[in-house]
Amino acid sequence: MARIKGAVTTRRRRKKILKLAKGYWGARSTHFKIANQAVMKSLRYAYIGRKLRKRDFRRLWITRISAGVRQYGINYSRFMNALKKLDIPLNRKMLAEMAVNDKAAFAAVVEKAKSAM
Repeated sequence: MARIKGAVTTRRRRKKILKLAKGYWGARSTHFKIANQAVMKSLRYAYIGRKLRKRDFRRLWITRISAGVRQYGINYSRFMNALKKLDIPLNRKMLAEMAVNDKAAFAAVVEKAKSAM
């Protein structure tokens, strides 16, 4: 039985890594061993970043809602509690969008929440 050499598979695997490392500085984009380490680390950062993005956006929305509600004399936690009591199903993303772009609608929601407190 003939021996099967792995050159094609190895080259394909290495080319895939080097393609991912394109644009990296110095040997990180040309030498397989260093490029492999850099790509593995960058993929780890990308995975973690996808998780952090969700947290960051939630923090941003809460900050925007808090700033918007403070103008009407109530704080964020009381406002959200009032929305829950009134059973208004607006999520933080939509509330933050309203606070920034649609001040009239946001004011109406705030006034309704104030009446429930």
